[in-house]
Amino acid sequence: MGHAAVAGLRLTWQAARAGTVLLVVIAALGGAAVPVAAWLGKLLIDEIARGRAADERLAVALALGTALVGSCAAVLTYAGTYVGARVQRSVNLHVEDELNRSVNDLIGLRNFENPVFHDRLRLAAQGAQGAPSVLTEFGIELVRKVVTVAGFVGAMMAVWPFMGVLLVVAAVPAFFAQLAISKRHAATVETMMNTVRRQSYYRSLITESQAAKEIRLFGLGDLFRARSREALATSSGAELAVRRKNLFVESGFSLLNAVIAAVGTAVVVASAVRGTVSIGDVSLFIAAVASLQGAFTMLIIQFGQVVESLKLFRHFVDLSQDGQDIVDGTAETPALQRGIELRDVWFRYDENSPWVLQGVTCTIPAGAAVGLVGANGAGKSTLVKLLCRMYDPVRGSIHWDGTDIRELSAATLRRRTAAVFQDFMNYDLTAAENIGVGDLRGLTDQPRIEQVAQISEIDEKIRSLPQGYQTLLSQSFVDFEAFAAGGGFSSGVNFSGGQWQRLAIARSLMRGDADFMILDEPSSGLDADAEHQLSTTLRTLRGGRTSLLISHRLNALRDADRIILLNGGVITEQGTHDELMTSDGEYARLFSLQASSYQDERVALP
Repeated sequence: MGHAAVAGLRLTWQAARAGTVLLVVIAALGGAAVPVAAWLGKLLIDEIARGRAADERLAVALALGTALVGSCAAVLTYAGTYVGARVQRSVNLHVEDELNRSVNDLIGLRNFENPVFHDRLRLAAQGAQGAPSVLTEFGIELVRKVVTVAGFVGAMMAVWPFMGVLLVVAAVPAFFAQLAISKRHAATVETMMNTVRRQSYYRSLITESQAAKEIRLFGLGDLFRARSREALATSSGAELAVRRKNLFVESGFSLLNAVIAAVGTAVVVASAVRGTVSIGDVSLFIAAVASLQGAFTMLIIQFGQVVESLKLFRHFVDLSQDGQDIVDGTAETPALQRGIELRDVWFRYDENSPWVLQGVTCTIPAGAAVGLVGANGAGKSTLVKLLCRMYDPVRGSIHWDGTDIRELSAATLRRRTAAVFQDFMNYDLTAAENIGVGDLRGLTDQPRIEQVAQISEIDEKIRSLPQGYQTLLSQSFVDFEAFAAGGGFSSGVNFSGGQWQRLAIARSLMRGDADFMILDEPSSGLDADAEHQLSTTLRTLRGGRTSLLISHRLNALRDADRIILLNGGVITEQGTHDELMTSDGEYARLFSLQASSYQDERVALP
């Protein structure tokens, strides 16, 4: 916990040095104002109690001084609130950036495909947002209360020293009780995080457009609403149970504090009646007791919040210090000259999972187009992830011109690769940005963006949009570009599945200098005409470049230089289309099966 505390304070200091120093100064002045006002009040009451012997000018001066100190304390409170808000903003920006940096620095996909990581990520975000500010507030409050307590210690010792012993006796068990409460609450938050994420998931299903059609068609709204309510009831019920336990403990200590305050006040009042202390001493003592009890209570509560926040903040610290699931290489990836070779590649996602790939050995020659065929679950998508170095093989190796890709920098390897993934992204960005992100160097290169849009035959559609290439492709956000152009507030434009796919193809074509192209079902969302035109275009673009083609439409792979059949993670056949058809194996059976569905007495088979 000490390490997490240091890390949290370091984050605050890095984010807002000047603001943090200013807060400490404000806290010290504000803490001093309380006992100063109390001492002035005591002197004023004692002066007034002198009756006719009182010094009128002194009394007025004390009254004005008390009011002035009180006004200064109020101003300091407002100033502290403003400076604290600025510090909090700076910390939030810094922490959010650090969290995103830590996630972006992850090289592979293993964490992203692990639900435990997503729980940790949510806990890290929660802890990172809370811990630095809670630590800062505790530190500032500690400064304020220490100054306040120091100002009242003399009064307490002078009037009834034993009162200090009673306050400490009450504070110690309260401190340990609050510590246990905070740990219990933090443990509940950690335990319930998976349930909280489920509730968020069900709510997103109900509210987001992607699932709206199926939910309405199949009448799933009430099902997900009930599950969202159940998840929320479970998580909130667990938190309520913790708060219920805390209620009795906190109420007990509040009652103990009240009893101690009553005892002390009674003793001092009795002394005042006997004439051993003044009326001003009584008022100062009461103010001292209230301030000291308030200080102890506030510090104990805030310390409990610190403990709870630090317990969650550990997830942020661990996340930022976790080792990579992939050890990055250091060598630059050269232009591909000979080819990519897979040597006895075995892979599974974890030790308890079945093998997805089992001894895959093959070569993708430089400049060749290799088709990859296989049923769902055969391992094709996993093979693509390995080639992009999102994972490393468990056994075996993959070589780029003879060099194990584990020795190459993952970033430079990926810059040499262009891909259209089967599960491509639809970004809530403008049409130009949706294409330009394929190569950030060309994000604002409009001629280049339009060129690849023309190749993928989406240019005409984009130009027909209200703002052309600057039209927001989203139904989740308001298109402010359209508003600025006088079109009023409106959501962005949405594309059909095939149009989004053409946009994804254009995105991949932005990497015109990529040596290796991966096309995973690039025409699955296109109509027959568009698929034929795109196949012709891609065939031209692939000329001279190494490419891996994956498609369930076997006819699209006929012109590949080599076709590999993957079955259950094992290569069972490979060769040209004609060779595989001649061998009359599984590929020939699948191709004939697909061809038969198109057979008609009016259309001869190719």
